[in-house]
Parts: sequence; C-alpha cells; structure tokens
Amino acid sequence: MNTKVKICNIEFKNPVIAASGTFGFGKEFSDYLNINKLGGICSKGLTLNPSNGNSGIRLYETPSGLMNSIGLENPGVKHFLNEELKYMKQFDTVSIANLGGHSIYDYEKGSELLEESDCDMIELNISCPNVKDGGMVFGIDPKKASEVISKVRKKVTKPLIVKLSPNVTDISLFAKICEDLGADAVSLVNTFNAMAIDIYKRKAVFDNKTAGLSGPCIKPIALRMVYEASNSVDIPVIGIGGIMNYKDAIEFIMAGASLVEVGTANFIDYFSMIKIIEGIEKFMIEEKINDICEIKNIIGD
Repeated sequence: MNTKVKICNIEFKNPVIAASGTFGFGKEFSDYLNINKLGGICSKGLTLNPSNGNSGIRLYETPSGLMNSIGLENPGVKHFLNEELKYMKQFDTVSIANLGGHSIYDYEKGSELLEESDCDMIELNISCPNVKDGGMVFGIDPKKASEVISKVRKKVTKPLIVKLSPNVTDISLFAKICEDLGADAVSLVNTFNAMAIDIYKRKAVFDNKTAGLSGPCIKPIALRMVYEASNSVDIPVIGIGGIMNYKDAIEFIMAGASLVEVGTANFIDYFSMIKIIEGIEKFMIEEKINDICEIKNIIGD
C-alpha cells in the first residue's frame, strides 16, 4: 500500500498537509501529536515585514464553520527564516512557506528571501488586498494575479504553489493563469468572504466588516472548485476547504486533488490530521487500493 505522493520532484509520505494559519509553525502541536507522520507543514501566512494583524474580534463561530479576521498577524519573513524554519525543518516532513503581501514589492522581496532558504516549497497567497490599488485583492483580478505570479516566478526556482481565492466567478480561469505563468501547482480554496452582525450592538462583529469563512460549511463548494480546477490544468492541485475526516480527504482526491490541506479541523481536534491519515490507510486496505494515486480524479471530467 503506497500513500506517497510526488509533486514538483518532492515526495510527500502521505497526502495530508497542515494548512497555513491553523498550525502555526508546529510548536503548539508538537506536544500532542507526532508531526513526523504528516505529509507536510504549511507555515503561518508570512509577510515581508512583521504585522500585528487586525483589531477587534478575530475569530467567530458560525453554524458548521469558523470566521476569522486575523489579518496575517506574523513575525515577518526574516524572523521566520532565523527562528521558525529551523524548528519546522527538524521534522521528517515537507516544509512549505506561505507568503502573502500587500504590494508587488512585498511579494518580490519576500520571495527572494525564501528562495535562499531551506524551505522545500513556497505557497503564494494571492488573497491579500493590494494597498496601492485601493485594497483590491490580488487574487480576484486576473490582471493583478498575473502580475504578482509572474514577478515571483522570476525570483524563485523553488517549487511554487499558488493559493487561489474562491471569491471569483471562474476558478478554472485563475488556475489556468497560474499554469501558463509557470506555477508548479495550485492550492484551493482559501476562505470565502463572509459577514456576521451583532444585532444587540447594531454593528458588524468584525472591525473590517467582513471576514474569511472556513470549516465544513464550505466543503461542497470547495470540492466543486477543486474538481473544476483539476480538470482545466495539468499541474497538480492541492485541495483545501472543510476537510474534517478521512472521507472528506478522499472526496477531494477523487475530485482531482493530489494532496489536501487540513485547517479548521485542527482547532477542533489536535489529532484530526493523524486520524485522517490513518483513515485513508484503513480505507485503502478495505477497498484493496494499492496506490493512493489510483483514485485521484477518478470521477473524471
């Protein structure tokens, strides 16, 4: 039975990755689970310079989901390279650096620093507001998305994953843009733009009015988008969105994902990813599947 997956000439021992933002850099979980069993770790979202993130309420539960307005609070790329990456690299798993930015300059300089580091791959988060363009999110404008991807691609030789926003009309278009501009893989989906209102205070729960929605409530939509993207490009697709158990993970693989990232589930159960890995292995034994790749995109186009 083979659970190994190889993309961009990098081998993952299994298809399960800790998603950016809910696993930190692994420290908070290392006392509770064996991180060496994971296929990979995606770092907390990084920006070129340290960021304090958003003010006000940052996490808010909603039926079958979680809303967040963290605002990319992080110690900055240089601190990550000097401190956090060393910690991540001690584990026998793939290390992925998630990079965001609020300007083309931020993305370029951040990617230059990561290119010289020991991280195995870079995941480019283009779901960030462009402060120099009135706050428009890079990832929902084909022209702006193309600009940031092409600029970063010229700066790095490391495998480049582009993390796509679901807040677009045609996810296949953006996946194709990534492929055409030289991305090695795409990951999707990031959180959905959502809102909550406190009816007693008569105002939005979040200072920024809107926030990112994740969790099991988004899974059916995320699954559909992964299916559409995987059937529009030849590069690997990494599935994200409401994966809570091994059955969810297998659905994403059957829809075309080579790997999956687990996010919100980590807040609910520290052992969720280990349970997912063990569940996939048990499923493969019961269903007489010799290689995990046998069921990838099995439903076809």
